Amino acid sequence: MALELGLGTFGDVTVGEDGSLLPHHQVLRNVIEEAKLADRLGIDFFGVGEHHREDFAVTAPEVILGAIAAETRNISIGSAVTVLSSDDPVRVYQRFATLDAVSKGRVEVILGRGSFTESFPLFGYNLHDYNRLFEEKVSLFTKLREETAVTWKGTTRAPLTNQNVYPPTERGSIKTWIGVGGSPDSVIRAAKNRAGLMLAIIGGEPARFAPLVKLYLDSLEQLELPALPIGVHSPGHIAETDEQAREEVWPHHRDLFGKIGKERGWPPMTRAQFEHGVSPEGSLYVGSPETVAEKIIKNAKILRLSRFDMKYSNGSLPHERLMNSIELYATKVAPIVRRAMQDISVGGGEIIAQK
Repeated sequence: MALELGLGTFGDVTVGEDGSLLPHHQVLRNVIEEAKLADRLGIDFFGVGEHHREDFAVTAPEVILGAIAAETRNISIGSAVTVLSSDDPVRVYQRFATLDAVSKGRVEVILGRGSFTESFPLFGYNLHDYNRLFEEKVSLFTKLREETAVTWKGTTRAPLTNQNVYPPTERGSIKTWIGVGGSPDSVIRAAKNRAGLMLAIIGGEPARFAPLVKLYLDSLEQLELPALPIGVHSPGHIAETDEQAREEVWPHHRDLFGKIGKERGWPPMTRAQFEHGVSPEGSLYVGSPETVAEKIIKNAKILRLSRFDMKYSNGSLPHERLMNSIELYATKVAPIVRRAMQDISVGGGEIIAQK
């Protein structure tokens, strides 16, 4: 089956022509323009991720996705992650079901625990409950996907007793993935909740995730569930040549991870680390269209992917560079990848509504 090609952004705050950071409102408007370009050029999916910090502008993905839905026609849209742990599953389902109606059935959702934790104190959640919050809320979301009367009880929100949640979707459910950063428990959780597996690979060698793919497929088989999609979400940037792409993205990538690293106690990123990341063995899809396409094809085969999502925003990298990267991804990378993958049987399948 064909490999779907997607794009994702967290609304990274970018610099303008004068080198100063753009205000959040302009970044959000630019994200809509980026989505419109992706739709016009035939990309399969456009995802917007949720964060609650100054260097990312998107805090309410469904709102900006609603604006994107109104400006696009064909592209599937959804969250590049929804931090379910610090939200209410019922409200999340209602918002995405509403968005599904507005977009005429083009919506999906990627659920995650959140690699950043700002949303927990912001919305009054205790980080000590990090795992329990996600475990319980995913179980409720899975019941909501059945779109029948729900009875559920947990410790993180009020119980539900034979209650219906509106609006229902036309398709009978919302296409759902669970984002996984590398934990076997998270892989098994995705299988148990009948959700696609979206691997967030931002460092190291993608091939090291192959055992997690096998674990996921084995878990589905043991649970007697049908094949479900496997995807990868990784950073990338495309320019006309490898050297141009590397030089364009390097200072912005370095500064973004330097800031995050300082918060988390990591040492600053070195150029050698960056060069390894963009090498054939690394997890950064940076280079010419041919280089990026080759890496996507290689890892799609190894990891048996149904979809590859490139996080095209890279820290403060300017909007104009992002638009050029999107255009090359759609017009140069996508044709190479689609030709190479069209006759290859990969591990995933379509998510179906589980009744």
